[in-house]
Amino acid sequence: MNAYRIMIIEDDVTIQTQLKTLFTGNGYEVCAVTDFSEIIGQVKAFLPHLVLLDIRLPGNSGFDLCSQIRAISDLPIVFVTGSNTDMDELNSIMLGGDAFIIKPYNPAILLARIASLLRRAYPSGKEDVLVWKEAALHLASSSIEYHGQKAELTKNELKILCYLFQHAGTICARNDIVDFLWDNRLYIDDNALSVNMTRIRGKLETIGLTGFIRTKHRQGYIV
Repeated sequence: MNAYRIMIIEDDVTIQTQLKTLFTGNGYEVCAVTDFSEIIGQVKAFLPHLVLLDIRLPGNSGFDLCSQIRAISDLPIVFVTGSNTDMDELNSIMLGGDAFIIKPYNPAILLARIASLLRRAYPSGKEDVLVWKEAALHLASSSIEYHGQKAELTKNELKILCYLFQHAGTICARNDIVDFLWDNRLYIDDNALSVNMTRIRGKLETIGLTGFIRTKHRQGYIV
């Protein structure tokens, strides 16, 4: 079975059913949205590895939802839509969409595109987990879990925590963390590191991990 989770945000019941059958038949875990009133809450609860998103939806448009998802996650977003104007495709790119596929789609091409995006986004190919002091860092789903509570992480936040977990119990110099991020093509400077650390600590506190990351004056950080 495939470890990846796909969320389908599509209001056409027939297409939604076809997509769900296609993905479950190819080993993916699938969640198809039926309540369009609070989609972001469902994204946070399901923690998908990839989202399939229509543009024309009840309430918020797919573009609005793409922006809201991008505010909390770097997961791949694939627009699957019957709207094939250049402006719609441009908007999807500008808002952070990773692919733009026109209906009616070729199922084999759609599956191949999704597999390619997943390999690129999660090069480990599996749900790697790092654990320290009962906190579990899920690399593939870009989230951290503590006593059943989960918080989703951005790409930079995940990489910073990954570095700290890999050096757990030792002081990590700020310059070493910045160098690690640059080596992973995540362009961040010392000021941006401080901002990310503040955000990470805020997310950790929401799941009960207060004081998990400690600052060592003029030395760095330690978990």
